[in-house]
Amino acid sequence: MAKKRGILRHWFQAAFFALTNGYVVGFLTGKIYQGNTKALCVPGLNCYSCPGALGSCPIGALQSILDSRTFTVSAYVFGFLMGFGALFGRFVCGWLCPFGLVQDLLYKIPFVKKVKNLPGHKYLRYFRYVVLVLFVLLLPAVIVDITGMGKPWFCEYICPSGTLFAGIPLVATNPDLQGAVGGLFIWKVSLLVLTGLLSVISYRPFCKYVCPLGAIYGWFNPVALYRYTVDPDKCTECSACKKVCKMDIDVWKHPNSPDCIRCGDCKNTCPENAISSTLDKMLHKNKK
Repeated sequence: MAKKRGILRHWFQAAFFALTNGYVVGFLTGKIYQGNTKALCVPGLNCYSCPGALGSCPIGALQSILDSRTFTVSAYVFGFLMGFGALFGRFVCGWLCPFGLVQDLLYKIPFVKKVKNLPGHKYLRYFRYVVLVLFVLLLPAVIVDITGMGKPWFCEYICPSGTLFAGIPLVATNPDLQGAVGGLFIWKVSLLVLTGLLSVISYRPFCKYVCPLGAIYGWFNPVALYRYTVDPDKCTECSACKKVCKMDIDVWKHPNSPDCIRCGDCKNTCPENAISSTLDKMLHKNKK
């Protein structure tokens, strides 16, 4: 059951990627889609500069309003993040984010020894909040050029998703860009390669330790419409849920941990059926 659900989740992720990056002509010609839908955000990391992208990344959109010289605060971008967070929490990370799918598939590659977490996990898991505050919120707003414009620091210097889905395809299809490749592109590709290698060894290292979007959605996990509950009358604290959880969460203690990406492995593994979601309860209620 858990294996079938995992396959279903991967197909759902792939379908959502195809839906939000369906401008095939862009991948063939190296041209970025400029239609009306580009003004809208999509839930996961989805680089604006990806040749196939039909929408914008919420983190990129957030930086673009913070680094403007007018420092305009967009109700739309904040409302979008709060809306999806309040509805789904990090369900977005587990089921909708394209770069999450990439890491999932890389983790399936056989390796001598797989580990759930990287060394220093206890402290590294807070680094994504540092990235959010420093590279997404502060630096774009504070460090500006002579015209009063800042830079999208996270997108420009860190985001491996943007490098994979935007930087590499654009450089590969544009001779002019190939001649302009320099140290920044090499740095970004190096980060992507490092993230890919770590993803083979450890489950979703970017999601666990770096992603600022996951940091935002994680805040909403305890209050999101879609959340988990553990029935204390059924739970025996056997730890089966933690053993199967690739995010290494004590599910019976913290079913709505900010780290949880709602993959559902714990629910499908629990021998007592003690873990349920709000959706499960609504469906069960409707059957009565």
